[in-house]
Order: sequence, then structure tokens, then C-alpha cells
Amino acid sequence: MPEKRPLDIAVISDVHLGIYGCHAKELVSYLDSIDPKILVLNGDIIDIWQFSKRYFPKSHTKVIRKILKMIGKGTEVYYLTGNHDESLRKYAGFELSNFTIDNKLILEVDGKRHWFFHGDVYDITMKNSKWLAKLGGKGYDILIILNRLVNNVLEKMGREKMSFSKKVKESVKKAVTFISDFEQTVAEIAAEKNFDVVCCGHIHQPVIKEMDFEGRKITYLNSGDWVESLTALEYSQGNWDLYTHPVTKTVQVILEEEEESVIEWPDGKVITFPSI
Repeated sequence: MPEKRPLDIAVISDVHLGIYGCHAKELVSYLDSIDPKILVLNGDIIDIWQFSKRYFPKSHTKVIRKILKMIGKGTEVYYLTGNHDESLRKYAGFELSNFTIDNKLILEVDGKRHWFFHGDVYDITMKNSKWLAKLGGKGYDILIILNRLVNNVLEKMGREKMSFSKKVKESVKKAVTFISDFEQTVAEIAAEKNFDVVCCGHIHQPVIKEMDFEGRKITYLNSGDWVESLTALEYSQGNWDLYTHPVTKTVQVILEEEEESVIEWPDGKVITFPSI
């Protein structure tokens, strides 16, 4: 078995276990390849919003078992809730050994204040078009089945595959006149709260970028998803990197639903790597 890559922090989000579009096998492969000191599950890991007893294959169960195994071996795991697993928000603050459920996580890492949270509370587009999100979510499984049938035909014809749900989401976003610039909003609030780094999921757009607000530099991170992008964020040797898993099948993006919550700002936890 190949040697695992040691990491200080790994961040994944928007796995959506329990839906057809989730690439659970690829995620298990990724988790098998790393040995992080901290694993941040940044929301929408289990898609409770669309959960059905009729569909939860073994590969999805393996993801949960793999995470439990990592907890057992000493990895600190933080499950930060998202809108699709919002029912877990009532357990915010729960701790058991090195496993924590919360709505946000604040860490001081190598002298920089990091703010981790899913991001749905700042998605103004979804707040003002909840009915669009619900409509998209309920028809998602049908969309995936149709998408796979079409892509099978396209593949046989030697043509490029396409993602229906990605196109639907893009068109919905463009149609809503009050669309928010999610990254701008999150980074501005992070600057106001004196954070150096802010890390989200939710919008399924993996990226690492430097942003500047009134002379204050903010590093904005988004871990993407394991439905469309198959990406994760990795922190090692003082740097953040974006990992992209090899894509072998057509994948899709889902539409999100809004969720209200109150943001508080505790002092957080101070971590310096390498730890003593």
C-alpha cells in the first residue's frame, strides 16, 4: 500500500453522501492517501435534505467508516454543518474525544487567524430564491439519471460529456437579478472580523485567492465539492494547496437551500506546525 501523505490540515466539503452524484469511491481513495493531523468536514457531508433510505450504497458507508477510522487513529476531526445537513446544527458544540460538531471553527495556525464555516448563511442568492433551490433539489436525482443517459450516447458518438445540473445552476444564478458576489461578501466580513484566512464550501467552486480590502489582505479558500470538482484543501509546511482528484466519470453540481444562523466570534484555538 502506498505511503500516506502527511498533512497538517485537510478540508473537504459538499460530499453529499446519500445522492447519486456523490463520488464516494474517489473520496475514499483520497482519504486513504493522506494522514492529516486535522480534518475539517466543512458542511454538506451527508445530504440529509435529500436523504432516502432507498439509496445509501456501500461506498457511501465506506466514507463514514474511513473518517471514523481516522478519528480512532488520532486525527482531530471537525464536522462543520452546512445547509444540507442543517439538522445537525442543534448538536453544535458536541465533543467526543478528538471529534467535534459545530457550525464554525476558528484556528490560529502558524500565527494567522483562520475562519472555517460552510458559507450558506452568506449566500444572498439562495436566501432570496429558496423556492428555486428546492425545485432544483427535488428534481436532482432525475436530472442525474437523464444526464448519464445522454452522456452515454455522447461518449459513443465520440463527443464531449456535459453536466446538466451545472448548466441549470449557472442559468438560475444569472436569472436572479439580486445575485451576490459570495467570495467578496465572505472576504469583506473576514477582514472586518480581523481574520487572515477564510475557508468555505457551499458554492462548489474550488479556489485559493488573495483578496485586498482597505489595505488588509485576506486569503480566501474554497474546498469545492465531491460531486462536480472532486477537490480538497491541504495545509502543509506553512502553505495552502488545492488538491484535485482525477475525474473518470461525469459529475454534477446541486443547488443549495438557505439557512439562517447567528455568528459568534470566540477566541479560537491556537495551533503551530510542526506541533511539539
